[in-house]
Amino acid sequence: QGAAESPEPEPGGRYEAVVPHWFYCKVTDTRERWVPFSAQDSERLEAAHGAGKDKDGVVVPTSGGRYDVHLRARQRVAVYWEEEVAEVRRCTWFYKGDKDNKFIPYSESFSEKLEEAYMIAMTLGEWKKKLESPNREVIILHNPKLMVHYHPVASSDDWVSTPTEQGRPRTVKRGVENIAVEIPNGEPLQIDHLVFVVHGIGPACDIRFRSIVQCVNDFRNVSLSMLQAHFRKAQEQQQVGRVEFLPVNWHSSLHSTGVDVDLERITLPSINRLRHFINDTILDVFFYNSSTYCQTIVDTVASEMNRLHQLFLQRNPHFKGGVSIAGHSLGSLILFDLLTNQKADPEEKEHCVQGSRTTSSMGGIEEVKEILKKLELSEYCDVFEKEEMDRQALFLCTEKNLKEMGIPLGPRMKILHYISSETGTKVWSPSQLGDSSKDGRSCQYRDVGLGQVSANYPQLNYKPSIFFAFGSPIGMFLTVRGVKRIDPNYSLPTCKGFFNIFHPFDPVAYRIEPMIVPELEFEPMLLPHHKGRKRMHLELKEGLTRMSVDLKNNLLGSLRVAWQSFTRSPVPALEAGSSEAEAEAEAEAGTEKQPDAKPEEPPAAVKEETPPINVGKLNGGNRIDYVLQEKPIESFNEYLFALQGHLCYWESEDTVLLVLKEIYQTQGITLDQPLPGSQ
Repeated sequence: QGAAESPEPEPGGRYEAVVPHWFYCKVTDTRERWVPFSAQDSERLEAAHGAGKDKDGVVVPTSGGRYDVHLRARQRVAVYWEEEVAEVRRCTWFYKGDKDNKFIPYSESFSEKLEEAYMIAMTLGEWKKKLESPNREVIILHNPKLMVHYHPVASSDDWVSTPTEQGRPRTVKRGVENIAVEIPNGEPLQIDHLVFVVHGIGPACDIRFRSIVQCVNDFRNVSLSMLQAHFRKAQEQQQVGRVEFLPVNWHSSLHSTGVDVDLERITLPSINRLRHFINDTILDVFFYNSSTYCQTIVDTVASEMNRLHQLFLQRNPHFKGGVSIAGHSLGSLILFDLLTNQKADPEEKEHCVQGSRTTSSMGGIEEVKEILKKLELSEYCDVFEKEEMDRQALFLCTEKNLKEMGIPLGPRMKILHYISSETGTKVWSPSQLGDSSKDGRSCQYRDVGLGQVSANYPQLNYKPSIFFAFGSPIGMFLTVRGVKRIDPNYSLPTCKGFFNIFHPFDPVAYRIEPMIVPELEFEPMLLPHHKGRKRMHLELKEGLTRMSVDLKNNLLGSLRVAWQSFTRSPVPALEAGSSEAEAEAEAEAGTEKQPDAKPEEPPAAVKEETPPINVGKLNGGNRIDYVLQEKPIESFNEYLFALQGHLCYWESEDTVLLVLKEIYQTQGITLDQPLPGSQ
């Protein structure tokens, strides 16, 4: 809501007190920028100030409860993450800055002096008032429409310190309504759902090298505009408030362990910037695959999400909504590994002390002994103890392994059946695999925890509703770890929803669905455009593809008929005979047409209606892989936009809309109008 300049009173007119607006100072790269609070935050701060609470050390929550303003200290403090404390000011008078022509507020004490001088001038009709600023600069109130601040020119005589009117005049304005500033819209007070967002490698999360906090701010802002555009009816009926997105930072904890100093010692001095960039970003992948640092990462992510959840509930005691989690790049893999190691049984969860660790595959030889006792196979405990077989190792056993350990056939079958029933994993012997491959069917399902780094995965204090993965390498990591197939019956123990969202040119993203249904070839779901249609260049591309197929088929058919008529002997024939020959030629051309047409068919995701595909229980029976539509400029060169494709999710309206649609669907709230192509 940009404030247009309003007409000011004529000289000698009636004086009206100025309406203050509250601002905070944002410092980026040593540059100061004064940002206005939203209208509702400013009113709340002014009410607390007017009630004389400045002296009480009162704290006013602002920006949707993510920042607290300490009124007495005039400070804005971040609640959920670490950030520099920002100065807060109650602003009434402004002057135009030198560098970017933005208006800067005067200090509160000097603004009061200006207001007092203005009031006297208005009341008495006496203008040309001169005031001296704290920096010994001159401000002259010529009339209500012309007020000037003289910025002194650097003098050669350093001893001259008297205020001067010489220098560049700068415009002075009274009241926020007279300066060109956009006052942000406030956020709805009602929070319907909470989403924790975990970043990927490195401290920067987008092409502009911004932090996870700034990127999640963008994601939240896009979500507010999408709610207004697509959930207007529900908003009017007060069914919908907003979704809160909170960032989870693990990079700083990992790199504060002293590992950077160790790396610095062994890093070569050449190409310094590139090596520093690799140490700070790419190496995070290797850190996660090291059991020592993997433990640090999963502990940080889980404890931070638990801390944020607890703090959020303290500050929002009436919150009744659900919690979801989202991960970008490596962050999605960290969350996937955490989720695969959560305990689904609530009784077990009660016995688990908050914050304590539970082992990833619930290891321990004692636990294996308990399992054998349960299966009435206690006599084999010594064999398993001798082989140092913990529960994780037991769950990776094949029939061949058990046979090599000297376990007879009967007990082998009991153990394999137990493993299968516990994990939803079918473990097949090599001979069975051989037989199944002869039938053309691969039946090897391995535990999704196979090959995970050996770490004690902590438990979360809540059960997430949905897990969203953006630009995720989960599929690739599972394959590298040795998981060739995911059992269609497998679902995350405590989270029933899973969406794998990616840009078509994202070099880090991999699909999940082909690991569940490898025998079928099908495209990912095409994410509908947030404005309700397919992007025009994609429609054009699809139309041209269809047209070229039709042209090719017609041309082949015509050539076939022409060739056959040319090779036949020119014997006069009856009309009936010729028509039969034509029909025969057309039939042959038709049979020729079909095999050529098949490969050129548009992909399933592009067709208007896709047949339902069963992709298992990982997302409750619904589709998992969703691909964004590339922008027209991106389709010119896939390689040029590959990096941008991996970092585009924070400002992607289509991604945000899918997240909101799925979250509100759990509450029975739908979009105003269903988008074409969406489920």
